[in-house]
Amino acid sequence: MSTKLTRDQIAARVAQDIPEGAYVNLGIGLPTLVANHLPAGREVILHTENGMLGMGPAPAKGKEDYDLINAGKQPVTELPGCSFFHHADSFAMMRGGHLDICVLGAFQVSQHGDLANWHTGAPDAIPAVGGAMDLAIGAKDVFVMMELQTREGQSKLVEACTYPLTGVRCVSRVYTDVAVFDINKDGVTVTDIFGDTTPDDLLRLTGLPLKFSR
Repeated sequence: MSTKLTRDQIAARVAQDIPEGAYVNLGIGLPTLVANHLPAGREVILHTENGMLGMGPAPAKGKEDYDLINAGKQPVTELPGCSFFHHADSFAMMRGGHLDICVLGAFQVSQHGDLANWHTGAPDAIPAVGGAMDLAIGAKDVFVMMELQTREGQSKLVEACTYPLTGVRCVSRVYTDVAVFDINKDGVTVTDIFGDTTPDDLLRLTGLPLKFSR
């Protein structure tokens, strides 16, 4: 498996599947890259937990305005018609089911769609839950964007999460550097494979009873 997608290529693949008119939250870390790859001419309304609706792509280098940031404190841009509001109202949007999609990073996703993305359980790890729990239960669809393997070569798509859970049975799709996985009540289906990765590679890496759409 010498050919894997870069992080920007994963983000572009996620962006490809976000439909016209969707209200979308991009979690901190890798998911923020999705804003830079939304197809031109497609209206997608990006939301941030800190109170912004109508976020644009990242600013050009040297054009950053650090009074205009997302929930991860990264400089962003605003699109025409962008609105700003109290973060409590922003969380009400999240909890009230008003977001079509949220894109989150993850430490682990289980074959049942359980999500662990805020704490590894390590004694010296700093919890970083932010709005992830609210997004996981409030968004109509939860997409995860992550590299399939840890630095130690372990799969992040697992039979059961061993880290503290963010949400239970909430993830519907996982985008990785080698494949896209759909998760539903019938299990995990591989819907897209990248580069020279093979079905046998994915079965070996994950150890899961995967199905393949093609």
